[in-house]
Amino acid sequence: MPKFLIQATYTPEGTKGLLNEGASGRRDAVDLVVAGLGGRVEAMYFAFGEDDIVLIVDFPDPVSMAAVSLTVKASGALRTRATPLLTIDEIDEAARRQVNFRAPGPGAGRA
Repeated sequence: MPKFLIQATYTPEGTKGLLNEGASGRRDAVDLVVAGLGGRVEAMYFAFGEDDIVLIVDFPDPVSMAAVSLTVKASGALRTRATPLLTIDEIDEAARRQVNFRAPGPGAGRA
């Protein structure tokens, strides 16, 4: 199942909601959303600094991740970014694939 790193920052309105509902209430809401699309929350942490919340989630496909991302962003409560996470085996497979690529510019060789 594809795995994603989600980093999010609460907007002022989202922060008010977190203060009213608490971290456990937000965890329950996240679990409900992710499970509703056939996924699983592997880890969820609150943080301070650039990101307010960091999650690692599994979804059955990237479209499910996109659906959650669009819905959450449309709420206006959070600014989010999702990064696909690849296993060591997936990178090994990618490294074995032949890619016909020529860098831009004069005299650039093939890589």
